[in-house]
Amino acid sequence: MTSLPRDTAPDAARAGGRAPEHRVEHRIVIPGHVPMVALLGSGDSVLRAVEDGFPSVDVHVRGNEISVTGAAGEVALASRLLDELLEVVEAGTQLTADVVRRSIGMLTAATSSRPAEVLTFNILSSRGRTIRPKTVGQKHYVDAIDANTITFGIGPAGTGKTYLAMAKAVQALQSKQVNRIILTRPAVEAGERLGFLPGSLTEKIDPYLRPLYDALHDMIDPDSIPKLIEAGTIEVAPLAFMRGRSLNDSFIILDEAQNTTSEQMKMFLTRLGFGSRMVITGDATQVDLPGGTSSGLRVIEDVLTGVDDVEFCRLTSSDVVRHRLVSDIIDAYARWDVAAAGARGREGDRRGRGADRERRTRNDT
Repeated sequence: MTSLPRDTAPDAARAGGRAPEHRVEHRIVIPGHVPMVALLGSGDSVLRAVEDGFPSVDVHVRGNEISVTGAAGEVALASRLLDELLEVVEAGTQLTADVVRRSIGMLTAATSSRPAEVLTFNILSSRGRTIRPKTVGQKHYVDAIDANTITFGIGPAGTGKTYLAMAKAVQALQSKQVNRIILTRPAVEAGERLGFLPGSLTEKIDPYLRPLYDALHDMIDPDSIPKLIEAGTIEVAPLAFMRGRSLNDSFIILDEAQNTTSEQMKMFLTRLGFGSRMVITGDATQVDLPGGTSSGLRVIEDVLTGVDDVEFCRLTSSDVVRHRLVSDIIDAYARWDVAAAGARGREGDRRGRGADRERRTRNDT
């Protein structure tokens, strides 16, 4: 991409009586091998997303040249965004309005990771699609899985915690880093008490494990999954089935870990065998354990503080890759929780003051 800067401030100064805002123009020439529709999007949807992200900047396209005009700082950021998007297109990744919004978020957050670096990082290619991280937080999570024996992915729904861990597990199996994949999650609601459900044991636990099967079907030929399960290469089982085992040469994923008790979390972590890797995922704000039962996920970071080769990755609403409203809903609940906690604190203070007054009254009498 060729970028041609031009200062437009002198022309503006001659046109007006007072000193205008300093404006500059950058003209960006797109290489001939890049189709403009790939960069601008179908119906210019990507271009509109760029304009929405920088409302004070004027963006005009003529042929294979894009001009960006506005305040110097905004123009520099918008031009950098277009550089990153061009690199993403050249790597074969399709641009969408969501990709633009996430890229703007990365640039404005001033992170050390470039959008193109994150969005072109291939984890797994399978069944005609390539799985990649879509946010800086997801890229850090994937890097942590590569660098550590035990990785915790903690964050709200829609941040790709389980899906990316599953992709790394399949990648490790295909590259023969491990001999098998073990996927487990607590059969929640009543601390794995499944007797009240109708059907056989398999029929009772299948609904709890279905999300893991769904992710597998996205990454492995569905016809081969039953054969891999029958051969023991892939095992999908409730957490209670892990007790008493030593898991060697395996990639082990514990999903929905917020629904483990402290005892279950200890039991699971101590299953780690030689040549194995563990990923534990969960959302500490969505605990389904019976009242009064502490979540193992909520205390494990304090327990493992200072233990080497273990990393905790915290994903946030900015890492949500579902519908835009999911991120907004998560943020709204977080604000509500803070407000509710403040209200409970004020109510406790009020009751405390009332109790103090009552004690003083009794003492006076």
